[in-house]
Amino acid sequence: MTNLETLPATTVPETEITPDTEEPKNAHIVKVEPGESAAAKVLQARIEGTPIEALCGFIWVPSSDPKQLPVCQQCKEVYDMFKIFNDGLRDTPNE
Repeated sequence: MTNLETLPATTVPETEITPDTEEPKNAHIVKVEPGESAAAKVLQARIEGTPIEALCGFIWVPSSDPKQLPVCQQCKEVYDMFKIFNDGLRDTPNE
């Protein structure tokens, strides 16, 4: 049996989330909590300059209108999977 006091201390390195600084090449679906509005979250992030996360894991600070871009296929696949398990989701996510 090992004495816990003799084991060396380990530290977990801190990781920072670094948002993408380039404009997204796709329109991403924003990850939100239940009851939270994606449109409100994007607007707040645009005003405050804070990063947000997409369903695919892409992190960025929104700054332009994504309506001109194709929808991210990974985000769409994740959203479609959520739709299968949650009857209340719409066919298309909020902006």
